[in-house]
Amino acid sequence: MLARWGYGLPDVWSQMDRMGREMDQLFGRTQSSARVGVYPALNLFDDGESIVLRAEVPGMDPKELEINATGKALTIVGERKRPEVDEQASAHRRERGYGKFRRAISLPQEIDPDKVQANYKLGVLEVIMPKAEAAKPRKIEVAS
Repeated sequence: MLARWGYGLPDVWSQMDRMGREMDQLFGRTQSSARVGVYPALNLFDDGESIVLRAEVPGMDPKELEINATGKALTIVGERKRPEVDEQASAHRRERGYGKFRRAISLPQEIDPDKVQANYKLGVLEVIMPKAEAAKPRKIEVAS
């Protein structure tokens, strides 16, 4: 039916995609899956034995990050320092934010807070949170 009006289906989808991009641009959204204003951006995954978090915190001193873990939550607190700029310089773009941040993450399973380890390398914070024994799957033998 669309072809009858001179529109092929691929053209309709490309037009809808173009309209979506224009709406995103109009409302200041980006193609990124990261939510605007949420810092730090992170990935959270389960490797079978642990819940692993990787967060982007470039340029930060890892000693200035505060990480707190409980059974089913992790909190990262820190502060990005305001960049030093010569008073005579005029800014053409200011996209990098600064200030205090706090990110609380609900975890999909119970972890053992006493065994949590954190590493920082090349601007990426990695937090390895071993699962609590009660959260690990157990093989149950069926009695006959």
